[in-house]
Amino acid sequence: MFLHKSKTQISVLSRNFNPNRKLSSNSQDYYLIRKNDMEDFMQRCMLAVGTKKSHAESLAKCLIDADYRGHFSHGLNRLDMYARDIKAGTTFSDREPKVVKESAATALVDGNNVLGPVVGNFCMQLAIEKAKQIGIGMVVANRSNHYGIAAHYSSQALREKLIGLSFTNTSPLIYPTRSKQRTFGTNPLSLAAPGKGEDKFVLDMATSTVAFGKVEISSLKGEKIPSSWGADKDGQSTCDPDQVIKGGGLLPLGGSEESSGYKGYGLNVMVEILCGILGGSLYGPHIRTWQTSSGEADLGQCFMAINPRNFADNFEDRLQDLMDYCRNMTPIEANKPMMIAGDPERNHMKMCDERDGIGYHVNQVKYAEALANELNIQGPPKRKFLL
Repeated sequence: MFLHKSKTQISVLSRNFNPNRKLSSNSQDYYLIRKNDMEDFMQRCMLAVGTKKSHAESLAKCLIDADYRGHFSHGLNRLDMYARDIKAGTTFSDREPKVVKESAATALVDGNNVLGPVVGNFCMQLAIEKAKQIGIGMVVANRSNHYGIAAHYSSQALREKLIGLSFTNTSPLIYPTRSKQRTFGTNPLSLAAPGKGEDKFVLDMATSTVAFGKVEISSLKGEKIPSSWGADKDGQSTCDPDQVIKGGGLLPLGGSEESSGYKGYGLNVMVEILCGILGGSLYGPHIRTWQTSSGEADLGQCFMAINPRNFADNFEDRLQDLMDYCRNMTPIEANKPMMIAGDPERNHMKMCDERDGIGYHVNQVKYAEALANELNIQGPPKRKFLL
């Protein structure tokens, strides 16, 4: 059953994040939606607002990758933002990224203001080709847009048994240590490296304590957040996600200065140097406000690929030995086994496969159905599921 708009309903596509869309108080109420069905729905939404088919496919694969891995803040939760930017004309879909400067190991790419995943795929594949030829490739892009989860790109290098890295700057949402001004974005970074067989190390992290989308998801579910996640409009820590959303912001990784938040602040600037400063895009406070379509985002992004075979022998064997050692260490709590980066995502993907579907909270499903209704398309088929 679809959620039909009333005359008073706020348009999904025209909204900035609306915390009033809490539609259920039962946080255990979920629906299962098959991965292919949700990916198809995401693609159809983008086609409905005029996106080129190949671009819609790239975006849908990126978004479903996030949900499948368990990073719901960057999957379906972001779909309306991309659709709104295409519909408003602040992101283009009739162009392609292009190389404007290049050497054997490096390239500078003009993203031509197309969807971030289109730019990201173009740059990562270029970095991979360079690494296969000479051992290392580094590609930096400007005039890009929000590109989803960073691991979507770093993981592409694993198919060639390469190490992959991915970085992006984002809209200013973070209060730097000691500051009352939001200056930097969550500026995520990712590194993916191959172990033996299908095993791998996949780090994907924001340089804020959490991604902004996790605060949005907490608001959507009506849940409180840890005080280290965000601050209100005065820069004071808060457990209320709506205070963060309504004029507040995030804290750098580590939280307050007393708990080493300045280290997250430093990593945040490091990503900015590799992306905005190196790429010639907008940077820091000059990037447009989050969730607005007031002109081009002009984000900077950096992609690297490294061929471990150009260095010491037996990289995969030695990384596998290290990963196995870490996983086999004695845990503090017996019911919480040791893991390495990428294991939680691997476990979530296995669970989705066993259930034959990704578990979406009822509020996320209602949001998707409201978007489908607004775009006059069919929503994704779903099955009720009690978590």
